[in-house]
Amino acid sequence: MPEPRTPEPSGALGSVMRNGPRRFLFSWWPWRCWGYHLSGAVLGWAVLTVLAVLAGAGVLLSLLGIGLVLLTLAAVSGVPLGALERRRLRFVEPAPVPDPHGALAGAGPLSWLRTRLRERATWRELGYALLLALVFGPAGFGVTTLVAFSGILISTPVIVWAIAPDTVMLIPGRAVSGPLEGLAGTAAGLLGLIVAAYAAALLARAQVRTARLLLGPREEDSRVLELTRSRVRLVDAFEAERRRIERDLHDGAQQQLVALSMTLGLAERELRGVPAAAEAAELVARGRGEARQALEQLRNLVRGIHPQVLTDHGLAAAVAEVALRHPVPVTVDLNLPRLPEPVEVTAYFSVTEALANSAKHSGASRVEVTGRMANGLLVVAVTDDGRGGADPSAGAGLAGLADRLAVLRGRLVVSSPMGGPTELRVEVPCSG
Repeated sequence: MPEPRTPEPSGALGSVMRNGPRRFLFSWWPWRCWGYHLSGAVLGWAVLTVLAVLAGAGVLLSLLGIGLVLLTLAAVSGVPLGALERRRLRFVEPAPVPDPHGALAGAGPLSWLRTRLRERATWRELGYALLLALVFGPAGFGVTTLVAFSGILISTPVIVWAIAPDTVMLIPGRAVSGPLEGLAGTAAGLLGLIVAAYAAALLARAQVRTARLLLGPREEDSRVLELTRSRVRLVDAFEAERRRIERDLHDGAQQQLVALSMTLGLAERELRGVPAAAEAAELVARGRGEARQALEQLRNLVRGIHPQVLTDHGLAAAVAEVALRHPVPVTVDLNLPRLPEPVEVTAYFSVTEALANSAKHSGASRVEVTGRMANGLLVVAVTDDGRGGADPSAGAGLAGLADRLAVLRGRLVVSSPMGGPTELRVEVPCSG
């Protein structure tokens, strides 16, 4: 039993062409191809003009500081063109071309621009824009010109009859003096239309293949996206496990230690009233103190796994609570609304890691934590006046934070020259 064949990307148009010239020539496909190339010729001329103006003005005005803005606009100009081309391809390709870009709901202009410039699809779309302006646009203009000239040749008898008895010279060196002689021009025009129909179809298939290659998602992009999603799922599973451990410790071991401490307290009270049991009462009191110390350590551990104040009141309150227990004076200036939970959790542990490093290694006398929202981007900075010289690659803590931020498309920036100050800046997009 033969295996089923996978349809070609330009399946509909290619199928009609393979099933015989008559079906193709007497269908709507030649007209759709001609309309597609006519609009492409106009669009290609517009794209060439826009790119030439933006690139030329950007180079000329680079000394004034605004040339980079124009060059950046030229670089991302392929993004709206790609969206338009994916819709325009429906003239000749019923199967839609998927959008290769990730969603950026709620992102500000700067965040959108930064993200798009990092995507490979943006540069592929710019390459398609250049091909449309320099190759497909002129080729489409040539096809539509052939169609127009063939139409004029087909109407040769009518033209000759309308201006008789004068002779008409439609082709240089060949004069037509009557409608019967114009029938040769009609035959040539019909042949030209057939050639234009197949040329338009072949050119459309080539453009569809190029558009799918440059304007659609790549297989490696899909793999990267799936790897990113799997990493997000692993982080989510890790967070869920942290929550489960925190609940088990809070509701299980912590409550048992509280009950043990109360039981030891009652035993100590009873033994204090017995003169012969003074030594036993002292041992019970010591055990009660150790239970109290273990309970305090367990509470700190539970709070470090996932603080309840972060869930209930947000990032600002959780960082303020950590600052109160920090051995170095910490100034907190976080003017933030409630953010998505993954963003708050990631930012919180980034701040706690930075505060722990400043207390252990920096020798700082004060630490400042600031945070703001800017164009859909959370920016949190932890600055201390310590000795500096921090190396992010020396330990696993900051490297782990950088990996965690990468899941959310954020980044970690560490500035720590010798002599200080040290600044750790966390940038996390809040658009998901």
